[in-house]
Amino acid sequence: MKRLGSRGISLSIPRGLTVSLIAILLGLVGGAVFMLATGSNPFTGYLFLFRGGLMNIERIGNTLATATPLVFTGLSVAFAFRTGLFNIGASGQLLVGGLCATAVGLTVVLPKPLLLLLMLGAAIMGGAIWGFIPGLLKALFNVHEVVATIMMNWLAYWLVYYTIPAYFKGDFMETESRRIPEAASLRVPWLSEVFDGSFINFGIFIAIAVAIIVWIILMKTVLGYELKAAGYNRYAAEYGGMKVNRNIVLSMTIAGILAGIGGMTVYAGYSVNMQIGVLPSQGFDGIAVALLGANSPIGALFSALFFGLLHSGKGYMNAMTQIPPQIGDTIIAIILYFAATSVLFNRVIDSIRRKLPGRGASISQVEEN
Repeated sequence: MKRLGSRGISLSIPRGLTVSLIAILLGLVGGAVFMLATGSNPFTGYLFLFRGGLMNIERIGNTLATATPLVFTGLSVAFAFRTGLFNIGASGQLLVGGLCATAVGLTVVLPKPLLLLLMLGAAIMGGAIWGFIPGLLKALFNVHEVVATIMMNWLAYWLVYYTIPAYFKGDFMETESRRIPEAASLRVPWLSEVFDGSFINFGIFIAIAVAIIVWIILMKTVLGYELKAAGYNRYAAEYGGMKVNRNIVLSMTIAGILAGIGGMTVYAGYSVNMQIGVLPSQGFDGIAVALLGANSPIGALFSALFFGLLHSGKGYMNAMTQIPPQIGDTIIAIILYFAATSVLFNRVIDSIRRKLPGRGASISQVEEN
């Protein structure tokens, strides 16, 4: 943002946006170095990488479909971060939310709108339970949420491993569930027609709405203020009369709900059934989404779209060039690394700011949305 005045031009740039853009730039540079190491042209590689996610309406739809669950897991991790907690259990929460939604979709017969609402409620309940337990352990016994959520990931893994073959076994393979019926699918004909038969589903609209709701909760409500206050300084929040233990449990429960809804968008939207023996990578990618989005709900939304583009385009890049698709994963890893070291970037930005003469071209930090 520019401000013109008698003392010159002042630039006000959100610090989180600056750090995210630097992390993306360095990630792309790192990817280019690896492409050069494999004897490939990085300009050609990036051309096909971005064309693979954006070259036509179908691929744009696939990019949005790939990004949809990342929005929810990114919001889940970002919400916990904002309240001083580290939710590394988004994979398990997503898995249980997807299992609950799938179970309802395969057993209940209702008109599609009612069935989807019931599946949504089941996904919310499953994710809430998987977030509530680590939050309760943290609040009552000070069990670190990283340990508790990792344990919950594996409980979810083995719960699916037992439940699918026992109750929802597929017609041909025991390692996967029956196919979701059309009435239980988030894919709608008119949306597929608009995006030329892509995998896009109604979950993208749910994701946008949820991102806005989470932003309102965190930035515009007393509840959001109390949750953030407990995360920034637990003892100060207690001194101020806030119920910190309740807020810890509530924060992890909300984080679980967000990831649980993401599970529904995976197994009732992008996929058609559940498979055993798979811990969804979207949960761990959500950490990268949250960090790149500066732990902001709106930032997580756009960050998820960027990662969805990378995931969607890397296969096309590999098909059109000799660049291995793992380069795309390497780019994501480098971006995650630099986004996680934002403290270093903040120091560099502050150093540059101090060296700028006067206030003619200063960069100031503002609070991220």
